[in-house]
Parts: sequence; C-alpha cells; structure tokens
Amino acid sequence: MKLLVCIKQVPDMESRFKVNTSGDWYDETDLAWRMNEYDEFAVEQAVQLKEQIGEAELTVLCIGPERVKETMKKALAMGADRGAHIADDNSHQQDPFAIASLIASFAKDKGFDLIFTGLQSQDRGSAQVGVMVAELLGIPSLTTLVEFDYTDGTVNGKRELEGGSKAKVSCTTPALVSCQLGLNTPRYPTLPNIMKAKKKELLSIPAAELNPPTAQQQTINIAPPEKKGGGLVLEGDPAELADQLIQLLKEKTTVLN
Repeated sequence: MKLLVCIKQVPDMESRFKVNTSGDWYDETDLAWRMNEYDEFAVEQAVQLKEQIGEAELTVLCIGPERVKETMKKALAMGADRGAHIADDNSHQQDPFAIASLIASFAKDKGFDLIFTGLQSQDRGSAQVGVMVAELLGIPSLTTLVEFDYTDGTVNGKRELEGGSKAKVSCTTPALVSCQLGLNTPRYPTLPNIMKAKKKELLSIPAAELNPPTAQQQTINIAPPEKKGGGLVLEGDPAELADQLIQLLKEKTTVLN
C-alpha cells in the first residue's frame, strides 16, 4: 500500500508578526518555524495506518524553500519512509489551486492508495487544498475527520459538523482524507528515530518541473487589525456607577437622546 501525507511549514503562532515591505505577506525575518498543527494529526494517522497494515510505503511531501526540509525531518522521524520536497521559494504567493495542482501533478502517476492532509493551514486557513487535490486526481475525499478506520480497502470515519455533531462517512480507496484537531495524539519523535530520519531519502523537485498553473488569486495587501481605543473602568458604589454610566451614555451615545 502506498501512502502520501502532505504537510506545510508555518511560523510558530507565538511569533511576533509584522507585514513585509511588499505589503502582501508577513515578514519572515526572525520567525520560528514548525509543522502546521493540523498536519501533525495527518502524519500521525498515516503512520498509524502504516503500522496497522505492516507493508506500506509512506511518503511525506512539502512545498516551499530549502528551510522546509527541517520540518520534513520531523515527519520522517515520526515514521514516514521518504520525503519529497517541491522546491518553490515563492510558495507563499501561490493560491490554494496552484498548491493543489503541484501536489496532484506529483501524485498522479505514483499510485497512492491514500493521501492525508491537514484540514487547513494555520497561516492561510483556506481549507481548500485537500479537496482540490482530490478533485484534480478524480478520487473521493473525506474531510474534517475526527475518527478514522481503514479495513480492506474501505475508509470509515466521522467528520466534525457545526454544533458538535458528527457525521459518519465512508469511501473506498484510492481516496484523500483531511484531518481535524483531536483525531489522534501525535507522537513525539524519539532520539533514535530522529537520527534514523537523517539517513532517509529526501529528494527535491523544482516546482517548475511539475508545470504549475498560474495562480487564480493574488494577495494585494495585508494589514494587522486596527487598534481599538482603550476601555473605561468605572469605580465606586452601585449608585455612583449608575450615575456615571448614565452620564457617559448621554455624552458618548444617542441611546438616551
């Protein structure tokens, strides 16, 4: 069985973000990088399936500049067998369709039985790439999974709906699944596995070789949220507070006019 898990390198969400000089993305200077949180659940589920089946090949794929290889090594240390790095220094400028097209172009002739992705990325949060990959490959997709089971070529799962409800879903392979937070508990790579990961195959493929399409969307500019004025804390006993509040409503609003 051949498995593919797609991951993305994103900034640590605790980083201090600022807009870059072009005004169309965040400044990458001094940012700490990590695997997209949703993708950690995808890697774990793919590794668990590999362990369940016994005879399976698991490839981890990541698109981006040279630095993403460090994040790929974590997936290799978690249990992936080999890595495929699609080298693209401008991947942050690609829209979901362009990213999905690169993945589909890589995967189309590889015979993958199951493709795992995270539900969405923490930086863009479009939740579109996974389903687009499935559509481009002409295979079914099960999204937002919080439960997963594989038996004899059939994937059964439960997907998260609004309000805490869950829907039972099922399909036969080949297929793609996108993983929601809480699907499993991602493992921490052990030191021996980290050392083994350094010797695993990690190939780079220039994005141009996969004939990426022209992006359908373009980010014109981004900006941090506008700062709001500070709040006003009223102090005193209840009667005084009531008088202060009424006076403020008269002066600052039209509620009592």
